[in-house]
Amino acid sequence: MKRNFTNYCLFAVFLCCLNVGALQAQSSKAVTATETSLAKEERLKWWTNARFGMFIHWGLYASAARHEWVQSREKMDAQQYRKYFEVFNPDMYDPKEWVKKAKEAGMKYVVITTKHHEGFCLWDSKFTDYKATNTPIAKDLLKPFVEELRSQGLKVGFYYSLIDWHHPDFPIDRIHPLSQAKNIEELNQTRDIKKYQQYLKNQVTELLTNYGKIDLIFYDYSYPGPNGKGKDDWDSQALLALTRKLQPQIIVNDRLDLNDMPSGYDYKTPEQFMPAKWPTVNGVQVPWETCQTFSGSWGYFRDEYSWKSNRQLIAMLIETVSKGGNLLLNVGPTARGVFDDRADERLEGIGKWMKYNNRAIYGCTQAPETFEKPANCLLTYNEKTKRLYIHVLQWPFKSLHLKNFKDKFSYAQLLNDGSEIKFKQDIKPGGHTTETVSENDVILELPVQAPNTEIPVIELFLK
Repeated sequence: MKRNFTNYCLFAVFLCCLNVGALQAQSSKAVTATETSLAKEERLKWWTNARFGMFIHWGLYASAARHEWVQSREKMDAQQYRKYFEVFNPDMYDPKEWVKKAKEAGMKYVVITTKHHEGFCLWDSKFTDYKATNTPIAKDLLKPFVEELRSQGLKVGFYYSLIDWHHPDFPIDRIHPLSQAKNIEELNQTRDIKKYQQYLKNQVTELLTNYGKIDLIFYDYSYPGPNGKGKDDWDSQALLALTRKLQPQIIVNDRLDLNDMPSGYDYKTPEQFMPAKWPTVNGVQVPWETCQTFSGSWGYFRDEYSWKSNRQLIAMLIETVSKGGNLLLNVGPTARGVFDDRADERLEGIGKWMKYNNRAIYGCTQAPETFEKPANCLLTYNEKTKRLYIHVLQWPFKSLHLKNFKDKFSYAQLLNDGSEIKFKQDIKPGGHTTETVSENDVILELPVQAPNTEIPVIELFLK
């Protein structure tokens, strides 16, 4: 009887191994499966229509108030950094207010740092003690925020750091706070990357299981090469397979170091710079989003003063859309859990402009090449409504010259108030008060004074 029971157990283990192997094979197939371009376009449709989202960097570094990389920059060990954990108490945190500000600024989705490189988690993870519920605030800070996003109709995005300077199994590398330690080899002997890979999967499973439908996940980041980390360190293929299994419709960024795989990412993420043109891969334009800050830091930085003006930020949004991309604009809340006054001022300024001009952003993209951009202007285009938008960065005197626009549109108006703009074509040359133009050009007759808006927009009804 004992022998038969032993044989039964061995057989059960064998079947279990077969099932695990089958699941792994399925996961691998899911990662490498080729999604049709039409299916991908449909999955990303809400995101490409939205065009504008809010990034939120919030963690223990808000207490230091001098950059989210303060632990690495100042080479703090875990014990030195611990003081921020012990005092973290965002008593003024109001998720409803945060989401309201994003919505009023015209943003359609929000991506929040569930865990940044410091390893601190905003949610009540079962796999670490280094989390908000163990700080003085003693709350899951993520759950009420997700609920509020859904309540106010915004899409839910999670940022999750692949890097973790707190985890005991994360090997010390070139960006680690202990990178200057003399005994790195000795310290790394006790660190097991395989155990850390499992930790990543465990936490991602929590995030993509316990909070309902998650629309987007922003993994950050890979830095392969000497003393760095890439796809093999994260076990990226398995992590991506898990992500798509748990949330089949989720949108995933490009920082898992799987750029050589057609299904290894959904969109490109140029950071803190504006691409010269719509990014391409193998000559094909791809979905993209630039993440940008109000100033030079992602986390709250009390003494950082290189803040962009409202006009700069609005122009950045327009230029991004004019090149077929999305803008993810960052806020770094304070340690009390509120937005900096400087951030509020800019969000309000952008919101005021978006209130009247948002249809030149939502659902828009790069204009067809047949439309030549006028001087000091940017163009966005809505293919569905057949409207072309001229964003006038420098208001001209009385007229705007449109080259080769003859018979391409039937009506023109200022978008902010819907007032008609008259236009001339078939202009005969010769008079000293009339500009000489080619036969296919059009002249828009503008008011002398610019509209009372940061960047005026002219809407053309195309034929």
